[in-house]
Formats: sequence, structure tokens, C-alpha cells
Amino acid sequence: MAHASLVADSAPISPARRTTKGGLSPWREKRVKAMILDGLSDTLEIARLAEACALSRSHFSRAFKRTTGQSPQAWIRAQRIIRAKHLMQTTDLTLTQISQECGFCDQAHFCHIFTDSEGISPFAWRSRVLRAQPA
Repeated sequence: MAHASLVADSAPISPARRTTKGGLSPWREKRVKAMILDGLSDTLEIARLAEACALSRSHFSRAFKRTTGQSPQAWIRAQRIIRAKHLMQTTDLTLTQISQECGFCDQAHFCHIFTDSEGISPFAWRSRVLRAQPA
């Protein structure tokens, strides 16, 4: 739950989205984002998220993308990367531990997704960020 409040600021409900036809209602958006952020270390099933919003899986996926600009899977991946970056900056956890904490199936998958997203390996990213921090 602590992570949900940490990342909640990066996942606000924008007023412009409320007027988008076919998107999630504000209460649904808030509910599903909280569920995702609270469950990042677990396997998140789209069907379960859709059920929490009382929508079919396909309708939920379309509405989520219209609301956030990303598919549910892409948004979840982005949130996992945000959490991983936070953990790499603020803890001494190994990359394996971070990958597990962020819900990746293993460290290799985490490294692949992180490198695709950031253009740099997690190890190199962490080294660069920690060198830039004042001692």
C-alpha cells in the first residue's frame, strides 16, 4: 500500500479524460489503478481488473486505453519500471530481488523489459544514478 501512495501522484485522473467518450469513469479509473499499484508484485489478470470495474474484459481494455493512452499491460509494465527505478535508487536490493518485488517473472525478463523501456540496462542505470547522487 505504501507504494500505491508513492506512485499515485504519477497516475492522476486528469479532468480532460473525464470527458473522453468510451473511457473509464473516474471511480473505475481510480479503483483499477489502486488495484494495479497495490498488486504490482503479483500476477495481474486483466479479467480480474475488468471484473472489479463491472466490465467485460474487452470493454475494459478499450476503455482503459482510451482513458490512459496505454493498454492495461503497457501501463502495468510502466508502473513496474517506475517501482524498480525507485527501489534501485533507495535500496540495496539485488536486481533479482527488485525483479521479484516488481512482479517480473525473473531477472532476465526484468532486464529485457527495462532495457527496452529505458535504453540502458538496469545495472548501468543504477550505477549512473548512484554516481550522480551526492555522497
